[in-house]
Amino acid sequence: MTRPHPIVFLALGLFGVYCIEFGVVGILPMIMQRYGVTAAQAGSLVSLFALVIAVGGPFLVLLATRWRRKRVLIVSLLVFALASVVSAYAPRFELLLALRIVPALFHPVYFSLAMVAAAALYPPQQAARAGAHAFTGTSMGMVLGIPLTTWIAAQYGYEASFLACALVNALAALGLYLFLPDTPQEAPMAYGRQLAVLRKPALWLTIAAAVLVFAAMFAVYAYAAAYLQQEAGLSARQTGLALVVFGIGGVAGNLFAGRQLGMHVLRTVLLQPVLLGLAYWLLYQYAGTGISWLALSVLLLFWGAAHTSGLIVTQVWLSSEAREAPAFAIGVYIAAINLGVTVGAMAGGIAIESYGMPGALGCGALLGALALAAIAGKAWLYRAPSVGKMVGDAKQ
Repeated sequence: MTRPHPIVFLALGLFGVYCIEFGVVGILPMIMQRYGVTAAQAGSLVSLFALVIAVGGPFLVLLATRWRRKRVLIVSLLVFALASVVSAYAPRFELLLALRIVPALFHPVYFSLAMVAAAALYPPQQAARAGAHAFTGTSMGMVLGIPLTTWIAAQYGYEASFLACALVNALAALGLYLFLPDTPQEAPMAYGRQLAVLRKPALWLTIAAAVLVFAAMFAVYAYAAAYLQQEAGLSARQTGLALVVFGIGGVAGNLFAGRQLGMHVLRTVLLQPVLLGLAYWLLYQYAGTGISWLALSVLLLFWGAAHTSGLIVTQVWLSSEAREAPAFAIGVYIAAINLGVTVGAMAGGIAIESYGMPGALGCGALLGALALAAIAGKAWLYRAPSVGKMVGDAKQ
């Protein structure tokens, strides 16, 4: 009998991690009803989780590199599973909110070490392939985690959606315990060498752009289920199906963006916020007008593709600025995108309080425009010198 490859369980763990982080988005209306809170208050479950990662992410990753990788990965997954079980039966909203903190602390640790562990399973020349395999779990978690938890909650109840997350993480922990080789602890790179990448101004501009891209994405996506029910008039089960369609568009968008990045990185990075803004305009124009299921599905496919492509676009763009410290760069990337989630979810909530659900679309479009400006500014400031200028410099 063929033994399962450990990469399967690393990817399953990444899937479970993103189910925990974003699964609440799909059941936001249930949370609002269960605890009697507003959309903005329920949205804080997303923003607080992301804020904890953004603040502590890179430094927790630095600390975690001092312990044996396999043990840290398994402990992280068990923490995710336990937090999900307790969250399923939280009697008060305040406790549910507090229960987001502990798994958020372990999120960047698991993500970074899982990517490093994946690379260690393959020869050095296949490191990119290993990363792509592990990243499948991340993409699927961000794309399908929400519709899956929404569907489970609609079919089997609110608590079942949390218990399903716990089961995924427990299975991943068991798989890593049985099949992941326990490699000897390598001498970690000095803290100073890793932190030195933060002296690069170009990296900070790239971080700012990544934060704005994710803020633009989550100003709307954090309230996707509530928006579809209140503006498009969908039921809870129809919302679950709509988010599955969104997820299919996301998978296609991620694959398309990956191919485009291979041909032209800057053009692809510039195009993502433009397409996201176009998706929001289309939602504003047509989602609440009683359009057919077919037309709504096409709209959701496009929104999903424009939204999810932001994941791989920002990851490739940011990592390319800190190749000399790859593990720390992953930690910085995780912190940046989660800061973007925090900013986006909070800004979207404020916009909804002031202008109703359509306010989230305007907020997302504005943040997308700022992201586009940041990307263009960084590209202009650090553009490659022209051939003519290089020749002129050589003659001096």
